[in-house]
Amino acid sequence: MALRLPRPRRFDVYAASSGLLGGLLLWGIGLGVRPADEPIVLFDGRWPLLLPLAVMAGCELLRRAAPRTGLLIGTAALFGDTVTQGSLVTLIMYTDLMYAAVLYGPPSSARRIPWITGLITVAATVVAFAVWRVPEALLVGVAVGVVSFGPASTGLIVRNHREAADAALLRAEQTALLAEMDRVQAVTAERSRMARELHDMVANHLSAIAIHSTAALSLDDAATTRQALGVIRENSVEGLAEMRRLIGILRESGEDTEPAAAPTLDGLGALVDGARANGLDVTLEAAPGEGLPAPVELAAYRIVQESLTNALKHAAKGSVRVELDRRDDVLRVRVTSPYGGGDTPRAPGSGAGLIGMRERAALLHGTFEAGPVADPASAGGKLWSVRATLPLTEGDLP
Repeated sequence: MALRLPRPRRFDVYAASSGLLGGLLLWGIGLGVRPADEPIVLFDGRWPLLLPLAVMAGCELLRRAAPRTGLLIGTAALFGDTVTQGSLVTLIMYTDLMYAAVLYGPPSSARRIPWITGLITVAATVVAFAVWRVPEALLVGVAVGVVSFGPASTGLIVRNHREAADAALLRAEQTALLAEMDRVQAVTAERSRMARELHDMVANHLSAIAIHSTAALSLDDAATTRQALGVIRENSVEGLAEMRRLIGILRESGEDTEPAAAPTLDGLGALVDGARANGLDVTLEAAPGEGLPAPVELAAYRIVQESLTNALKHAAKGSVRVELDRRDDVLRVRVTSPYGGGDTPRAPGSGAGLIGMRERAALLHGTFEAGPVADPASAGGKLWSVRATLPLTEGDLP
């Protein structure tokens, strides 16, 4: 199988062609680097320096595709050029190969080549001065440094700057990605918060409307129908008012707070009265005291509101009990209602209410439980119980 050489880049082809043409131009006018009578010139005349020139130009094709291979072959070509009268273009192309080997080669080459060329430069300087004992001998080390150490150190500096730029670009992209993730999370959290508010504000009124409209359609009694229509109108007006308030909040910009007119526990009495008007037998026992944080009051109010809505839709006939108790810097909320079991609910539900209550408790680092519990004193032997504990310590609040 034939060896497949790497494909050179277009710029490398231009560099090799330019080097070869420039070297041929200098060769044509007879311009060399060393006179023919120097001791190191073993092959004098014009023709011997064409071979190193052609090999060096070929190595330029590998400056990025295979930089280490190009440098090794180019070093051999440089030694060949040294024993001839030499070409300035061959030296220039070799410095480019040294630069490319550090810049485009693997990290190991980028670390080692500058050290190796530095040591060679120092050794050439010391040996030349020790042999000839004249100040001009130091120029040998200077020449070696210009051809080898200078391009290698330049390539290392450029490589370090490129890697630093790439690292900065990567950090910027990561920062932008994190910012986008934060934005998405913030939007999702805000949508969840507004979904909870919308559900808690409107679900109670719509449930009452559904139940009483069903009663008005199923009963052929003018007085009952009129009473049901009155309850429907009252809940419709209140639901529209709540909806308008929520829309007004959504239209406000630059506000990242709870609604300005957020309900408090002082409104539990009116909430319970509304539940009684919708047909529930509700008993309220609330002694939370004063000085509760606003987020805790809002969460407790919404949990009670949603529990009464669920009782209106799903509970069997019987008494609904609402209890709020403050002990040990914790507000405990408990709402119990007769468990409906497998009976068909009087109004459809989506399950979003329980999810919203659990999220409200979790946002305050509290706990939430809901489910049937045994109660021999009740008619069906079971109660549906909603229990939430909300911490009151400011350090525990989000």
